[in-house]
Amino acid sequence: MPVITEGRLSFTFPANWTATKFDEWSFYRNQFQGICGGAKAIDILAIEQDCCWLIEIKDYRHQRRTKSGHVAEEVASKVRDTLAALAAARVNANDATERATAQAALRRDRIRVVLHLEAAGRTSKLFSPSLDAANVLQRLKQCLKPVDPHPRVCSSARMAGCDWNVA
Repeated sequence: MPVITEGRLSFTFPANWTATKFDEWSFYRNQFQGICGGAKAIDILAIEQDCCWLIEIKDYRHQRRTKSGHVAEEVASKVRDTLAALAAARVNANDATERATAQAALRRDRIRVVLHLEAAGRTSKLFSPSLDAANVLQRLKQCLKPVDPHPRVCSSARMAGCDWNVA
């Protein structure tokens, strides 16, 4: 089973899936990241039978969000840049494994986007309205409709139908 650790979270995917830390690909870091003044990438790329999952992880349990923009818009930008990076990696990646993984991801029938959002247990409506899961989901739907009209926002306590485990 592919297991990916991101910060304090460990993601365990089903055995027949391919999962990789996309933002650590050598193609992304060495060839693509500097394009057009700087590109961002999602944390995990996971591939199953007919679906390519783009998973972004935000863990605010121990440190508050300090960025001023809405978290959904940040995720949408990363999704856009990641899809562009995958298209380029499919033909230009120097690493054969990354090139093959990009090809496999782009051959899938569906693209799904998941924001794994761990928020502090006690939130204030005054200081963190951009981290309310319902608010984030609504904004994600608006931003990502052409890519995934039904994105998901999940957490360790509420996996929202995702087939992997998080500990």
